[in-house]
Amino acid sequence: MKLMYFHLMPYPHLPDDFREKHPSVWIDIDPALFDRERMSEVYNDYIDELIEAAELGFDAVCVNEHHSNGYGLMPSPNLIASTLARQTRDSAICILGNSLALYNPPIRVAEEMAMVDCISGGRVIAGFPVGTPMDTCYAYGQNPSQLRARYAEAHDLIVRSWTEPKVFSFNGRFNKLRYVNVLPRPLQRPHPPIWVPGGGSMETWRWCAESDYVYSYLSYFGHKMGRETMDGFWNAMDELGKDRNPYRAGFLQFVGVAETRQEALELYREPAEYFYGRCLRVDPRYATPPGHKSEATMRARVTSQVETLANADAASGSRRLKGPPSKPPEWQSIVDRGYVVIGSPDEVAEQLRAVAQELNVGHLMLLLQFGNMGRQLASYNANLFARRVAPQLQDLFDDRWEDRWWPQGARRPQPQALKAAS
Repeated sequence: MKLMYFHLMPYPHLPDDFREKHPSVWIDIDPALFDRERMSEVYNDYIDELIEAAELGFDAVCVNEHHSNGYGLMPSPNLIASTLARQTRDSAICILGNSLALYNPPIRVAEEMAMVDCISGGRVIAGFPVGTPMDTCYAYGQNPSQLRARYAEAHDLIVRSWTEPKVFSFNGRFNKLRYVNVLPRPLQRPHPPIWVPGGGSMETWRWCAESDYVYSYLSYFGHKMGRETMDGFWNAMDELGKDRNPYRAGFLQFVGVAETRQEALELYREPAEYFYGRCLRVDPRYATPPGHKSEATMRARVTSQVETLANADAASGSRRLKGPPSKPPEWQSIVDRGYVVIGSPDEVAEQLRAVAQELNVGHLMLLLQFGNMGRQLASYNANLFARRVAPQLQDLFDDRWEDRWWPQGARRPQPQALKAAS
């Protein structure tokens, strides 16, 4: 079982009346809401939290890419990853990831990830998301009907640039390069393991199976709502003749741990309500541009989290049987629905063990910092998890399955001095 520390890097200073006065946290959010000096402090705090997680013994630290928003302040996860490559030792560096269709030419991704892999000693996980409609179609102006084709071509070019022994030419639909000669090459051979973050696309499941990639479901709404998507993924693996090795999959879960359940309920209420009330405020105009969804996914009636959230947010008071409520969920609902796993160390360990087994997921990504959580509370959460939750989970799956999708240079970290939880 791999326990991975994931960080979205949200902006923690959005005003209390954000929902009332601002239609979206993405695309057209008012730049005046972002204080530059506070941004400097926030970035450095977040980098410190990621480094601390590696020192605490998390198997990986995870970063990702978003644009023009207050929900995730990492337009370039590679910049953060390069810092982590130099400042950490054994933990994998999971870049989840680079939205391939946004890079022209995409060999920029190949070069930067190869650099980070060399600096880190071969610890990179290469995440290749298609990207949200907000990031790809609106912030970066990509044609939604061409997005997946651009993504597929970029993927082929990157993988070939990492593995082709000689200089070659590439004559694609979107990329025409007389000379492709990516230097340096990744330290890992033939290349870093590739993970594909997704929300439930039928094509993504099939492609992960055919390419032998990890499918990573980055769920905002917890294991209860995530069960249907993960069941769909494993059913697809059965149909395609793949085994149910839990390391084929990753899953993201929010977690808040404290000495007692009551303390956890008190500590994590504000950051959770901040995240679900402000960080996920998405205008429906940006959620589903025509042409972004594939025909197969539309026929299967698969709805992305962002689409469900935006439509529910715009609904006039009605609630759906599935999906988030039309208004921001209150704290008790967040807990009851499993959006955030809350409790004492033993309670959290018991819940997460059940989550991993029910979803059959060997890579559990943990959001231990979310919303407007401050540095001290984030450190408390990570330390308590590392000391008293992780030891109860790490043996899961290892007796039956091999993780063939883990970086060659990463090792299970030996925790450095664990800080007193205070």
